[in-house]
Amino acid sequence: MNDTFMKERPVLPLLLSMALPNVISMLVNSLYNIVDSLFVAQISEDAMTALSLVYPIQNFANAIAIGFGIGINAMIALYLGAGDHKKAEIAATHGMVLSLLHGVVITVVSIAIMPGFLRRFTTDESLVASGITYSTIVFLFATINMAALAFEKMFQAVGRMKVTMVALVFGCVCNILLDPVLIFGLGPVAGAALATGIGQLLSLCVYLFVYLRTELPVRLSRSGLHPDVALDGKLYAIGVPAILNLALPSLLVTFLNSLLAGFSQSYVVILGIYYKLQTFLYLPANGIVQGMRPLIGYNYGAREHARVKKLYELTLFMSIAIMALGTVICLLASGQLIGLFTSNPDTIAAGAKALRIICIGFVVSAVSTTSSGALEGLGKGVPSLVISLCRYVVFIMPLAAVLCGRLGPDGVWHAFWITEVLTALVAYPVYHRAAARH
Repeated sequence: MNDTFMKERPVLPLLLSMALPNVISMLVNSLYNIVDSLFVAQISEDAMTALSLVYPIQNFANAIAIGFGIGINAMIALYLGAGDHKKAEIAATHGMVLSLLHGVVITVVSIAIMPGFLRRFTTDESLVASGITYSTIVFLFATINMAALAFEKMFQAVGRMKVTMVALVFGCVCNILLDPVLIFGLGPVAGAALATGIGQLLSLCVYLFVYLRTELPVRLSRSGLHPDVALDGKLYAIGVPAILNLALPSLLVTFLNSLLAGFSQSYVVILGIYYKLQTFLYLPANGIVQGMRPLIGYNYGAREHARVKKLYELTLFMSIAIMALGTVICLLASGQLIGLFTSNPDTIAAGAKALRIICIGFVVSAVSTTSSGALEGLGKGVPSLVISLCRYVVFIMPLAAVLCGRLGPDGVWHAFWITEVLTALVAYPVYHRAAARH
């Protein structure tokens, strides 16, 4: 199968053809995340709190799956761009095997640590019990999720974006259909978790069906299983920074929960609701970045540096447009958005105020998210990690702690937009310096 279209087709239609299936996928994915929470919130705010407390560990597990998948994606695209198909297949094979091993480890470790983790944030044993139930079911599907996401990055690396869209849509629609049945049958916590796991399983089945029935430029092979320490080192050199990029929000949420819990448990709920809403905005923008990533990697490997520059600029422009639309929606309908997840008028009022403050930084955040994703596509994991460390640790944590002491919970919300501005000032030159090193 020919993969040279990634350096031959005009840049704008090529990026759109790669990005739009991802944007649709991300929108559907964010929809099912929100639908989960909507059903849970209709039954109990305590159940919503339990899911919010589990979120950091769940996000960390997903970060490992997606982050290492980014390493797989980048190495396949770079080798294909350089014309080394054999090396690309070895990278895909090693990536899949390592992903499966990661899944087993995550299942064991996450289930073991969850009781102690939850008790750090609440003394309510009913909340702890709900959190343990939800997390145990979710993490039993970790290996399946790892395999599905490894296939996703493999298909994206060879330009088969429509397949990843179909797989994700099938899984999400399955989840949405199962949600009311399982949530109102097994209960809000167990039902939501099981629906999520079954959706992940269906996505994996779609990938396996397409992989076995169609021809791909890259195949998994037994011959690719031989030890290759250098290649594994490259996978982790890109994957580990990408994992940390995606896992840092978990660290941030845990830190912010500890600040907000000192004021009221309702602020913890508000933060959890914000991150649910955030996915609906950031995931479409991330869909464009995912479409860009293999194209930038392929063209960088093929030494088409003018195309690399144009891909970055177009992706940045489209991301800014999406974030501007999100800002307008949040300013005009903040109360209605928060009200989807809770009927408590005090929580709605405080949450609406939080959303209006945080969204000030949405547009400028496009600079850091695009720069970080482009660097990952170029195989430059460390500069990408620098940007994420600024965004999730270096700026926001001290700002939140200081402003929280002066402004109360509102200080946490102001820390978000200030951090986006500061990080953009770092991200733009970091990307251009790293990309200039051919």
